[in-house]
Amino acid sequence: MAIVAEQVKKQLNIKQYKVQYPILAYTFPREPRIHEVRFDDKCMYVKLLDERVISVPLWWIPTLYNAMPEEREKYEINQSRTMIIWDPDKSTINDEVSIADYICPCNQRSNNVRN
Repeated sequence: MAIVAEQVKKQLNIKQYKVQYPILAYTFPREPRIHEVRFDDKCMYVKLLDERVISVPLWWIPTLYNAMPEEREKYEINQSRTMIIWDPDKSTINDEVSIADYICPCNQRSNNVRN
């Protein structure tokens, strides 16, 4: 069987290369955890603990899009570091943003919620 496989590789001109790094050398993030948040006039930028930066257009979140810049800054990060929360007692914004909603594809996220 191995001889046949080698012959097929030669016929198809298949090249094999040595793997430079084993799979264990790579980092695959598990759950996104928020490190810090900043805003400009178009986007919310969420830096995660694993150093990724997620840009979310403000127009995707009407409460943030329509808020004054100083009100956007009055957020808190929840204890598990997965959500950004605006307390209506401290801000004119009353909203919660789960960062996972902006990372996972919509259909994948909804399937995970059902399971």
